[in-house]
Amino acid sequence: MNLGLENKAVLVTGGSSGIGLETARRFAAEGARVLICARRSEVLDAARDDIEDSTGQAVETAQADVTSVPSIDRLLDTVTERFGRLDVLVNNAGTGIYKPFLEVTDEELEYGMAINFFAQFRITQRFTPMMIEQGGGSVVNVSGATGATVQDDPFLSSATGPAKAAEIRLSRILAAELGRHNIRVNVVVPGLVLTSERFAKWEREMSQRDLLAWGSSQIPLAGDEWGTPEELANLIVFAASGSVRFMTGAVLIADGGQNKS
Repeated sequence: MNLGLENKAVLVTGGSSGIGLETARRFAAEGARVLICARRSEVLDAARDDIEDSTGQAVETAQADVTSVPSIDRLLDTVTERFGRLDVLVNNAGTGIYKPFLEVTDEELEYGMAINFFAQFRITQRFTPMMIEQGGGSVVNVSGATGATVQDDPFLSSATGPAKAAEIRLSRILAAELGRHNIRVNVVVPGLVLTSERFAKWEREMSQRDLLAWGSSQIPLAGDEWGTPEELANLIVFAASGSVRFMTGAVLIADGGQNKS
């Protein structure tokens, strides 16, 4: 299927690893002009080289902290300078904090909102005027299962689950508000997706669990296998593409059937 992404200008936040990296790779393979951003320059450089080696397509990078308003403003300047437009925005940067409600600190609560909901709000608010001026575009926000349903222990997340839920609600509101400008906004909600960086974080925070076995037991889909970054990337790129012009405001849950609410 031709997704119509050749030469489209694409920004992927949190694009140096995991779902973001594979999403950027898939866009590049489709012939898009891709810029990835993350906080660590050395990791960004490695991700860029990896994507370019596997796709033969040049990739741009920008060091950015999505919790910082000045950094977001510099990112806008960078995209404007290098592309002059933006056709697709993928708000992928984010994290989860998993600990009992009574143990959540003020710093963790504020950081969870900043890197998840506030970042998606601020970045989208700054980049959509460019899309309006050029006649349209596509935004895909990446949320998480804790925003769509209450997860079982050890994935209870009072610190970041509400931020993930706000991402879903924001996406649907923006789809209604920005539709008249020919801007589609959809949100992808990953369930248990196995990446080395994410799994290492989970193991640090939930050291008393056999996480692979526990997670597999929660997935009704035959095979009991966790999702992969590549599978989520396929969904994100499809949602962003012009091949589904009529889809906006969609909440696309990819969790192997774990979410039964």
